[in-house]
Parts: sequence; C-alpha cells; structure tokens
Amino acid sequence: MTHLPATAYELVLSLRPLLGAEAAAEAPGCGAEPGDLEQAVWLRLLERLHTDGPPADPPDWLRRAVRAEARRLGRTARREIASSGEPGEPVEPVDGGRHDPERLALAADRRRGLLDAVRRLPGRCPRLMTALLSPRDATYREIAGELGISQGSLGPERSRCLGCLRRLLTPEVAAR
Repeated sequence: MTHLPATAYELVLSLRPLLGAEAAAEAPGCGAEPGDLEQAVWLRLLERLHTDGPPADPPDWLRRAVRAEARRLGRTARREIASSGEPGEPVEPVDGGRHDPERLALAADRRRGLLDAVRRLPGRCPRLMTALLSPRDATYREIAGELGISQGSLGPERSRCLGCLRRLLTPEVAAR
C-alpha cells in the first residue's frame, strides 16, 4: 500500500523526482520541452487536488498524467502551422494534406473495417484487440487486469489474436 503524504506540499515534494524523470523520458517523443511537460502535469495535479483530492496511487497517477500530457502536446505540435516569418505571406499548414477530406474518409473507412474484423474474432480476442487499439493507451498490466488474465499471457494471446485478425483481413485486403 502506498503511503499518502499528509499535505499537498508533501505530495508535490515526493513526486518531483519522478515527474522530472518521466517528463525527460517522454518529452523527446512528443516534441516538447521537459519543463513544459512538467508544468502541464503540475497544473493537472493541482486541478485534481482541488476537485477530487489526492490520487489513491500518486506515482501511478503521475505516470499516466505524463503520458496523457505528452500525447496532448504531441497532437498540438502536429497541428501547429509553419510560418516563414515574412509579413503578408500565406501561412501553410504543416500537416501536408493529412486533413484532406478524401484521405480522412478513406482512413475512417479503414478503421471501421478493422473494428468490424476485430468484433468477428474468436474468444477473448475482440476484448483484447479493442483494449490494445484504444486511444486510452493502457499498460499491459491494466489490460490484463481488465480482461482477468495474467500479464505474462498477454503477449502470446496478442500474437494469436493478431494472427487470427491477419487471416480474417487477408481476403478483404486482396479484394480491394
């Protein structure tokens, strides 16, 4: 059982080294500065303390918050626009056409096809693949807990389910 610090100040002090390490590890992958990532997580913690009180497992909450903020900052960085700095010149989007309506419609169609195939998988595979495809970015430990299976069997189960999915999708991909 995790010992909860008595005050918010003690909680912040106890989490500072972990947050520094987690932010330093996640920042390069999302294109952010570690300090910016730390500030975003501290703000999220303060909001949580104000609304819900301290998390039951502060280190686990902090790791999740860092990953979530890194994903958010990464999405924000990808949406930012590039500017030449010259006044009066048009500003071009950085996405290189990724928001083209036709491309978005095709991507949505592929995602629907994938999710339909996942629902047709046998046994526990639909639940496992849905958890793995979730934008929630759950850890193997969390997924194993949700499915009621051991964390060690998750990898082999995933491989088996991916094989089934591959066999299921092969005729559909060939038909296109």
